[in-house]
Amino acid sequence: MKGALVKRIIRSLPILLLVMFALPAPARADVAPPGQPGGSNPEPGVEFTQVRMVAEAVVLEVLANTPQNSLAQARVNADFTMRNLGDTAESMGVRFPLSANNGFGKFPEIKDVSVKVDGVTVSTRRIMQEDPVWGDEPVPWAEFDVIFPPGQDVNIQVTYLLEGEGEYPYVSFDYVFHTGAGWRDTIGSADLIVRFPYEANTYNVLFDVHTGWSYTTPGGVVDGREVRWHFDELEPERENDFQISVVMPSVWQQTLKEQAIVQANPNDGEAWGRLGKLYKEMYFFRRGYRYDAGGGELFQLSITAYEKSLALLPDDALWHAGFAELLAVHSYYASQDGLDTRAEMVWSMQEIQRALELSPNDPKVQQIAESIYYFFPDGVQKLESGYDYLWLTATPGLPTPEPTFTEPSAAPPAATPPPAAETTVPVPVEEATSTSIPAPESPAAPLCGSAFLLPLGLVWLARRKTSRYR
Repeated sequence: MKGALVKRIIRSLPILLLVMFALPAPARADVAPPGQPGGSNPEPGVEFTQVRMVAEAVVLEVLANTPQNSLAQARVNADFTMRNLGDTAESMGVRFPLSANNGFGKFPEIKDVSVKVDGVTVSTRRIMQEDPVWGDEPVPWAEFDVIFPPGQDVNIQVTYLLEGEGEYPYVSFDYVFHTGAGWRDTIGSADLIVRFPYEANTYNVLFDVHTGWSYTTPGGVVDGREVRWHFDELEPERENDFQISVVMPSVWQQTLKEQAIVQANPNDGEAWGRLGKLYKEMYFFRRGYRYDAGGGELFQLSITAYEKSLALLPDDALWHAGFAELLAVHSYYASQDGLDTRAEMVWSMQEIQRALELSPNDPKVQQIAESIYYFFPDGVQKLESGYDYLWLTATPGLPTPEPTFTEPSAAPPAATPPPAAETTVPVPVEEATSTSIPAPESPAAPLCGSAFLLPLGLVWLARRKTSRYR
């Protein structure tokens, strides 16, 4: 068996080297997707000014409806209270960045920019200034004229449409404070609100976990459909710029829809399966899984939903296969974190073996079976006739998993379905990975994680590019 394993690695070496250099080594860091210009504070058009930004209030309202070719959008309304602390009036062209290098040599722009000064809409002109993110080649900015009388407050309001950036099923929104560094002193107070078309919670907002390209600024307070941050005497520096990582609105709204279906009809096995799949996708990253509290609960919810689906549809090969992958991928990654997941490994093999019995020629079942073969090379042997799951026959000492669900709850307790008008059309969803359940001791051979990290990356990339399955 070891000789076959070595041969398999040697045969795959050219591709594995490509994967090794294409994917960074840390398990929870990844290549960033193309970026979008973030929301930004305005910048003074002079090198030195007595005008201070004494307060700002920024609302990023995540839109319920996402247009085609967009991951998510937010309407931004930013109000700035400016005060001239000097003795003479200042007249300047205030600047606001419209674009930035997306990291791939392209320069997307924010849309629908509108500016008001003391409640009156003012015209803007397009100028070229330094990239606010990379600081290299010039990018478009909007400039508008403002007069700041001494000792008086001037209100500037900027609104625009902000594109999210990310990779299914996650998206992030940025807001840049550091462009306001040219104003006098610190920002006296700053309030930033992210408003959702549904209730915000630890399932759809990633508070304590990094997606690989984004994170959520600490300190946010959940209040119904909003998450709020407040800052006093904020230094407008790069390290204080804002970011939030969320589940794509279309994905969460589809989750709410499936929750409503199983609540209305608990015997709808297909809906339970679709719900399990959505929970699974929200639990996994491209490589690894969500290690925050909300992620762990999503994993358990996914197990429960799959179990309920298969209790109602015991002969559905695709739901068996989808469940097998949930267990297998979670088992693989959790074992890399030092957890004993051997019971999950066996359970995943039982599920994929059943799927192959029901539908041996289904390409999606075969695809998942192949990935499990790569995950557990010591426990699976590939034959001309199919797969021999050695740990199911040759090691009777391994624990036998039992179904865990009682009568599952359809939804996380904090989730509240949105009004009907806010429900989006169902969107296709990709397959993903998951976290672990405790396993009793067993004599099974340990998982050789380092030998198979690169094959796993290869299988994962192939899966992300193929047709979506259960």
